Amino acid sequence: MSNFQQTLKRFFAMDAAAGIVLAIAALLAMIVANSPLQESYEHLLHFPIAISFGDFVVKHHLLHWINDGLMAVFFFLVGLELKREMMVGELSNPRNIILPALAAMGGMVFPALIYLMFNYQNPDFAKGWAIPAATDIAFALGVLTLLGSRVPLSLKVFLTSIAIFDDIGAILIIALFYSSGLNLAALGVAALTLAVLFIMNRFNVTRISAYVIIGLVLWVAMLESGIHATIAGVLLAMFIPMTDSANPKISPLKELEHDLHHTVSFLILPVFAFANAGIHFGGAEGGFMASLTHPVSLGIIMGLLVGKMLGVMLFSWLGVKLKLANLPQGMNWGQVIGVAALCGIGFTMSLFIGSLAFAGLEIKPFDERLGIVMGSVLAGIIGYFYLNKTLPKQT
Repeated sequence: MSNFQQTLKRFFAMDAAAGIVLAIAALLAMIVANSPLQESYEHLLHFPIAISFGDFVVKHHLLHWINDGLMAVFFFLVGLELKREMMVGELSNPRNIILPALAAMGGMVFPALIYLMFNYQNPDFAKGWAIPAATDIAFALGVLTLLGSRVPLSLKVFLTSIAIFDDIGAILIIALFYSSGLNLAALGVAALTLAVLFIMNRFNVTRISAYVIIGLVLWVAMLESGIHATIAGVLLAMFIPMTDSANPKISPLKELEHDLHHTVSFLILPVFAFANAGIHFGGAEGGFMASLTHPVSLGIIMGLLVGKMLGVMLFSWLGVKLKLANLPQGMNWGQVIGVAALCGIGFTMSLFIGSLAFAGLEIKPFDERLGIVMGSVLAGIIGYFYLNKTLPKQT
C-alpha cells in the first residue's frame, strides 16, 4: 500500500473525517456559486431527469432527485441508527433517555420561538420556524473530536443522544408541517407496502434485497402522496430485522448500517451539501448585507446561537433540578454549556428543512442558507473554544 493510500485510510478512519468532507463540499459549492461557473452550476442542478415504468413517469430536476432521493438513503441510515439505539444502545435504558430527550426538546422549542420573534408578522417568513431546531451530528461530533481524549465519553454520548432525539423531532416536523396536498391513492399504496414489510419482518425475512425492492415502492408512493419522500427511508428502517432468528449472532440491521455508513458520510451528504450550499453572495435582493440582516437570516442565526444554548441548558437543568434525571458521571455543567453551544451547528438538517419551508416562494429577499452557515460556523467556534477552556488539560 502506497503512502498516499495509507494517508487516505488514516483520514477516513478519523471521527472528524465526515465533518471535514462535508465542510469541503459546502465550501466548494460557495466558491463555484460565486465564480464564472455559477450559471453552469445552476443549469446542472436544474437538469431534468425522468424515470418511467410503462405509462408511469416520475420527472424532476437533479436537485429534487438529490433532496428527495439520495437524502432518503440518509434518512434510512438515521432510522437504522435510531432502531439500534432504542433496542440495544444507549436509548434502550429509560434512565439514559430522559436527560438528552429533555435537552433536545428545549433545543428545538427555544430556537423556534426565537426565530418566530423575528418573523411572526410575515406568514411566509414564519414558515421557516423549524430551520434552527436541528443539530448536525457529523459537524458537532467532528468539533468535539478536535479536542481529543480530553473529552469524557459521557459527554460524547450525551451529545450523540441529543442529536438522535433532534433527528426524531426533525422527522416528525417534516412529516407533520412540511407535507401538503395529500394523495389518498398513493397513501393507500404506502400503507400496503408497510403491511408487506411488517409481514416480512414477522416471518424473519433477512434478505436485504427484498426489503430494498418493497422500500423503493414505498418511496415512490410517498413521493406521490404529498408526505415528504425521505420519510420512507425512516419507515423502511423500522422493519429491518435486528437479529436473524436462525442465527442470533447475525444482525442484518447492524451489517446494513455498517455498509451504508461510509457511503452516506462521504458521498451522499457531501453531494447534498454541494447541491444545497451554493450561496451566491450577491444573489439576494439588496445584496449580501441585506440578506444577512433580513429577519429570516437573523432569526436563524439567533435561533442556532442563543436558542439552542438556552433551550438545551435550561431543560437539562430543570430535568436534574426536578429529579427527573441525573447528570451523567464525568460531566459537569460547564461541559453541558459547551455541548449546548455545539448543538447550534444545524447545517445538514437545517438546509434540508429550509429547502422545504420556502419552496413555494417565487421571490425571496433573503437566502436562508446564509443564516444557516453563519449560525452554524459561529456555534461551532464558540463551542470549541469554550470546551477547550473548560475541559481538563491533557496530562
